Amino acid sequence: MYRFELQHVCAQSGARAGRLQLTHGVVETPIFMPVGTQAAVKAALPRDVAELGAQIMLSNTYHLMLRPGSQRIAAAGGLHRFMAWNRPILTDSGGFQVYSLAKIRKISDDGAVFQSHIDGSRHTLNAEIAMQLQEDFGSDIMMAFDECPPAKAEPKVIAQAMRRTTAWLDRCLAARKRRDDCALYGIVQGGVDLAARSAHVEQICSRPCEGFSIGGLSVGEPTEEMYAACQHTAAQMPKDKARYLMGVGTPEDLLHCIGYGIDQFDCVMPSRNARHGVVFTHDGKLAIKNRQFFDDDGPLDPDCRCYTCQTFTRSYLRHLYVAGEANCATLLTLHNLAFYLQMAGDARAAILADRFGDFQRERLQRLASRRWAA
Repeated sequence: MYRFELQHVCAQSGARAGRLQLTHGVVETPIFMPVGTQAAVKAALPRDVAELGAQIMLSNTYHLMLRPGSQRIAAAGGLHRFMAWNRPILTDSGGFQVYSLAKIRKISDDGAVFQSHIDGSRHTLNAEIAMQLQEDFGSDIMMAFDECPPAKAEPKVIAQAMRRTTAWLDRCLAARKRRDDCALYGIVQGGVDLAARSAHVEQICSRPCEGFSIGGLSVGEPTEEMYAACQHTAAQMPKDKARYLMGVGTPEDLLHCIGYGIDQFDCVMPSRNARHGVVFTHDGKLAIKNRQFFDDDGPLDPDCRCYTCQTFTRSYLRHLYVAGEANCATLLTLHNLAFYLQMAGDARAAILADRFGDFQRERLQRLASRRWAA
């Protein structure tokens, strides 16, 4: 079951509020999707992630195909039952991992042959295999297999990635078997070349996919160029289909890109930063290990409603981090995810009230204050 309803476009901006009806539940957009790469959000229980208000989670096909394997997951009743998450799941196809494994993979028009980062064993991943794996998982949203070129790659490299991504999408569409309960999103590439993005939008968005995504951004290019490519691409995507910006990014990135009309986001940044003691707040980032928090009995973020902020002080959390206590990563992860999820929810409310432009400006100004100088 898949349906996207565009509910409102903010009168102050191009920001959109919508609703996704998926097999395992409803998702209200704009939405941030916590990343559970290996069927788990690092340092957080599924119960706690759900209680934060996460409506959908992302897992990764490449990692799950290597362990425990799609057959084990299918035999366990699918990914939802395997990881005890009864809400929607989006699975990345593994295309970005193919990009990141440049030293241990060989790519051709057929797909990619690579060595496992775990044990060096050889594997093949292509459009047909990516579809089979994701259907075995029982994903609510499957991503088409794509080639993600470096943002500043030579034009011929970007053109080849676009050609392959289009051809692979056609193969994904032909190979898919589960249409009633697994949606398929196509991916637009093109680096930061706006003309290339336009050409690829026209190709990809002409295919009968349930939604479309923008890939190949936030891979090393300057932020201003990423924003320009996102805004340019989103403006040309179908208005009646969900728009997903893959792997982005900072709170500032979300605020800008929601304004460009993006509906869905994911990024490992909240959980990865938490494990290194870096916290996102309304007043900028905070490094909890800093000596200034030794005797600070205030909450991480006075404007946050999460369990961590309502229960513990900066002083105590700094103590946990310095002492190497494992539950520090859990408490900081819960806060960072709550911050991202609350920001997406607040953005939706502002869109529905036709004041997203004001909301965006106020939040960006406050983030820029960088009170903590982390």
